[in-house]
Amino acid sequence: MTSSDWYLRGNEFRKQQNWQEALNCYMEAIALDPESPAVEAKRMLDSILDFYCKDMYNP
Repeated sequence: MTSSDWYLRGNEFRKQQNWQEALNCYMEAIALDPESPAVEAKRMLDSILDFYCKDMYNP
């Protein structure tokens, strides 16, 4: 799969609110192409999870 494929797959998981799979896909996309739009998508998803799951990041 290409970086773009991983990014689009991550978007589908994000729409389903399957956060972990979305993150995994975005990280695969970034590994293949560090300039991928997945970089910003992952940053936004991290921000969302940080807001909703404070205990996950700050035990």
